[in-house]
Amino acid sequence: MHWRCWLGVALAVLSLGITSESQGKTPDGKHKLVLVAGRPSHPPRMHEFNAGTQLMAKCLQNTKGLHVDVSLNGWPKDDALFDGADAVVFYMDGGRGHEVVQENGRRMKLVDEWTKKGVGIGCMHYGVEIVPDQAGAEFKRWIGGHYEHMFSCNPIWEPKFDSFPKHSITQGVGPFQVKDEWYFNMRFVEGFSAAAPAKQEGTQFWPILVAKPSDEVRNGPYVYPRGPYPHIQAAKGREEAMMWAVQRTDGGRGFGFTGGHFHDNWSNDNYRKVVLNACVWLTGMEVPEKGVESSVTSADIDANLDPKKK
Repeated sequence: MHWRCWLGVALAVLSLGITSESQGKTPDGKHKLVLVAGRPSHPPRMHEFNAGTQLMAKCLQNTKGLHVDVSLNGWPKDDALFDGADAVVFYMDGGRGHEVVQENGRRMKLVDEWTKKGVGIGCMHYGVEIVPDQAGAEFKRWIGGHYEHMFSCNPIWEPKFDSFPKHSITQGVGPFQVKDEWYFNMRFVEGFSAAAPAKQEGTQFWPILVAKPSDEVRNGPYVYPRGPYPHIQAAKGREEAMMWAVQRTDGGRGFGFTGGHFHDNWSNDNYRKVVLNACVWLTGMEVPEKGVESSVTSADIDANLDPKKK
């Protein structure tokens, strides 16, 4: 091989090394996950973002090769917390109050810069909802879709998840049925749906938690506005995705999880496992064959709850 070719290969390898280092790996060689919890909202044991995030961090603490940092009560005061992150998960209120859309777009630009470097982005519960004209295009690019007011809906219901796609996020996850405020009818990228994995413009999409709402669920009432919405009723019999994942063209990953309203649901082993698996997968790590094993006590569930008025 000509020396110029050898030089080109060497430079390419060096470049790959620099890129990999910039996308993560703590000084001790671990992948870095940052969990961002939203500010308190809703009555007790609902939207317990701070307690839920700390519980997730505790359940992940023994995952080999993973370092977890947590920001409580919203966006951290110092952006340095995100330095070297392989993935960031937002579990918080959304809409116009979403933490990511604050500061006149500064945070949006920052997150977009992360994703261009392959950083994974996860959004949970109300954190999947944004206002389309503020962040619709970005959320579709980062995680494949989002909740849209009056297009999506948010009934409290109890879907049964008993069939899962072959994916790292579903490893070790068994059937479960949990009553929650499971949003559905997401505003996905065109061509993505609960029906099957799909690929659009290089982005791979997987529906992870899929169930078929009954006619009664589609008819409402929804949490807000109460509905029913004619377009939701018109889709009777269709399966819906309450959790999904994407592999982006930039090499990064994304997921959305619409559950997470009722804090006590974290006591369900399979509900908890599918989210913990997603967090590990988001960083680019291999998910254990049997999924992320964890156990929680009633004391763990009750720990770190926000002081709220009933």
